[in-house]
Amino acid sequence: MLTWRIGKVTVKRVVEMNLPVAAGASFFMPQATAEELRKSPWLYPHFVSEDEVMQMSIHALLIEAPGLRLVVDTCVGNDKPRGLLRGRALSTGFLKDMEAAGWARESVDAVVCTHLHVDHVGWNTMLVDGKWVPTFPNARYLIGRREYEHWNQEEGEEQQAILSDSVRPILEAGLAQLVELDHVISSEIRLVPSTGHTPGHVSVMIESEGEKAVITGDMSHHPCQMAHPDWSPTFDSDPKAAAATRARLFAEWADETILVIGTHYATPTAGRVRRDGAAFRFEV
Repeated sequence: MLTWRIGKVTVKRVVEMNLPVAAGASFFMPQATAEELRKSPWLYPHFVSEDEVMQMSIHALLIEAPGLRLVVDTCVGNDKPRGLLRGRALSTGFLKDMEAAGWARESVDAVVCTHLHVDHVGWNTMLVDGKWVPTFPNARYLIGRREYEHWNQEEGEEQQAILSDSVRPILEAGLAQLVELDHVISSEIRLVPSTGHTPGHVSVMIESEGEKAVITGDMSHHPCQMAHPDWSPTFDSDPKAAAATRARLFAEWADETILVIGTHYATPTAGRVRRDGAAFRFEV
């Protein structure tokens, strides 16, 4: 299990599933063809395999800070048929893996959803006796106000299913807190706006004892976007805004010593953004 230390803060990665995607896949990032990816040799072998498959992961990040246990993004979850899974439902040992990491679900103090897409809210709830109940009963769930208001008006069948089984039960249980884009969680942890992928998307900034780290969320799905900030997956809500956010944040992160932890980056998942000509590369 990957673990990082940022001053007094520890971050652990718990993987729900690996997500390989063929280079140039039309449903994901069609610009990222094998030919184009080969122009960035630093992507190999961690983030693109020799047979031209883009390596990705769906995982949660567990942050332990003084007086706080925080889960960032809760993956897809069990028992929820989703389009991402071609209508199947997962049945994984995700909660057992959390327990093995020393994180019983009752011990979680807070949950942050960087946005409300299918693979970031699933373990907000679990199915018990035919009812969706909060997985983390002692946690406050921090959900972006702008994000929730946007998706609550979305009429798409799957998005409404996501809200119904993974978000609204949290509100009904009185555990949700609608927060702003720059919400401060603790003295070491705060949200930073990174909109574009969705209207209310946030990333999570960690600062402790002079050290810094950031959890990207989906402002970037794959390190190839450092070489090409303009490459947007097909499901960015606003591709131009998302590209501008990537270019701005990668530039900021390249100019300071900050550990960048990718929410969908395959192992080793974390590294430093470095300037590389007019764009950037990921150094792990």
